[in-house]
Amino acid sequence: MPDTPSAPAPVILGNEPGSFPHGVLAERHPAIVRQVRDAFPLGPERRRALDALLVSCADGVVEPLPADADPTGRDRDRWARWGMDAYAGRSWYEVPWLWAESHFYRRLLDAFGHFGPGPWQGVDPFRPAKLAELDAPETDEELAALDGLDALPAEERTRALLHGSLWGNRADLGFRLSDPGAATGGGAEPLVADDSATLWSLLPAPAAGAPRREPVTLCLVADNAGRELVPDLLLVAHLLAEGRVDRAVLHVKPYPYYVSDATPADVLDALRRLVAAGGTAAGYGERLWTALTDGRVTVRAHPFSCAPLPYADMPGDLREDFAAATVTVLKGDLNYRRLVGDRWWPPTTSFADVTAYFPGPVAALRTLKSDVVTGLDAGTVSALEASGERRWRTSGTHALIQVRR
Repeated sequence: MPDTPSAPAPVILGNEPGSFPHGVLAERHPAIVRQVRDAFPLGPERRRALDALLVSCADGVVEPLPADADPTGRDRDRWARWGMDAYAGRSWYEVPWLWAESHFYRRLLDAFGHFGPGPWQGVDPFRPAKLAELDAPETDEELAALDGLDALPAEERTRALLHGSLWGNRADLGFRLSDPGAATGGGAEPLVADDSATLWSLLPAPAAGAPRREPVTLCLVADNAGRELVPDLLLVAHLLAEGRVDRAVLHVKPYPYYVSDATPADVLDALRRLVAAGGTAAGYGERLWTALTDGRVTVRAHPFSCAPLPYADMPGDLREDFAAATVTVLKGDLNYRRLVGDRWWPPTTSFADVTAYFPGPVAALRTLKSDVVTGLDAGTVSALEASGERRWRTSGTHALIQVRR
């Protein structure tokens, strides 16, 4: 049985050399700055700002947002509420890792000029990489494979699309920048946790002749754009077509974040990619297009989606959104860290207990790309530790489906 936590576990920091969080701060973040610097013909001012961020990543401290970082002032106020006053002046490595990562991306956007005023205002600094992935031959192959889905029994087709969404989380540009050999495998290894039966009990297929039920609403909190977002959209379209879901709300980021996290513009790119693909993929894309126009699917980009905080601290309006859903599905590693708290939980800690605060049934679809994990049984943990694969928590080669009703 999973363990019930007696107290919160320690918050994960990046201050231990050789640890995964330390590597992200010391290696991945500088690589991302250089990628952005090389991908655009930026002028001297922007290049100096990016170079200054590189220096800060190496041995600097957290600095407040500059005065020109947010012309409206609203975002500066949010960051003040999100902990800026507590962490300003401290080393990147000595503040909570979740907070440090989020603040890095906010500072990167400032250095790039995303918030303006100026010629780069509103431009996604990660867009070239996102589009390259969306247009890659691997994407063509994945979309062409959909043509064989109709030959499968309904239950197998549903399972295939769920696992496509789950393992699509390997398509993470930021992750591959720091580990180019990872997240490129084909088949799905055994899951370390699989509550998919519980998920389908929340979203059952309607029985022929059954009386009309209450409308079923799915909230899907997306993670990455491109080759992960495409299978997420396919899953939503399938659940609508099968009558398992009557309405879907897709939560994305309001601005570029964590290299490849999905924004509203990325939803449009993915949808157009589906429609242009032809075959079965185009059919899915056209059904989604129609569902967006008639309101069965809506897209939301709440500011808290880019907050450096766990979902336990979500504001009331977002809590109401999730409370109204039949189930909320959170995709990916970052959303998992925010869902359970980015802490050194023993892996047998009860997933249900650490998500008890969440307003309604919640599910996590995640490939493991950071240290935090909960809800595993002791036998699974023992087998993983004995396997000799030291990086099972962080390599992206293991995955989980966890549900709390």
